[in-house]
Amino acid sequence: MSFLDPLTWAILLLLIGCAMVVLEVFIPSGGLLTFFSGVAILAAVVTAFRRDATTGLSFVVIALVAVPSMVALAFKVWPVTPMGKAFLGELPSEEDLQTDDPRRELIGRVGIATSKMLPAGAVQIDGQLLDAISHGTAIDEGEQVVVIEVKANRVVVRRTDPDEAQQADSAASDILSQSIDELGLESMDDPLA
Repeated sequence: MSFLDPLTWAILLLLIGCAMVVLEVFIPSGGLLTFFSGVAILAAVVTAFRRDATTGLSFVVIALVAVPSMVALAFKVWPVTPMGKAFLGELPSEEDLQTDDPRRELIGRVGIATSKMLPAGAVQIDGQLLDAISHGTAIDEGEQVVVIEVKANRVVVRRTDPDEAQQADSAASDILSQSIDELGLESMDDPLA
């Protein structure tokens, strides 16, 4: 295989074209790199057709797969590069993407089902009446439930274990020993002082 073989030139031109497409993502050139990459890829296909039709058609298919794949890969890598971080800023973390839902504080709290839950129904937790969905089996009215998940607009509950029910009963009877923060009350500082 000589260096001037049409297949060698076609491979080199296709690699150069793909490299320029990737560079266009990282280096804004106003479309100049895209133009030259298109010329290089087109020249690769024409050069491959000079060898034979099968090689030319193979290069058309390879170009149709390689170019979008390289662009997708470049856009996946670009946000973690220094220039990508400069353009986009720091990527938000998972915690930043979650909305502040006050119902998340209910996870682990014990309440009572105020209707039959098949699987949806109403529960009363800390004096609040909430719509909830049971996790798994149906829950009868009056049974104690515990909140296991709050996601989007759903509060998911399950039937309490005997140990959880006893802890909830002892915590409810010992309400005077709880601090103001545990009860969810605001402080009673004088706002005008």
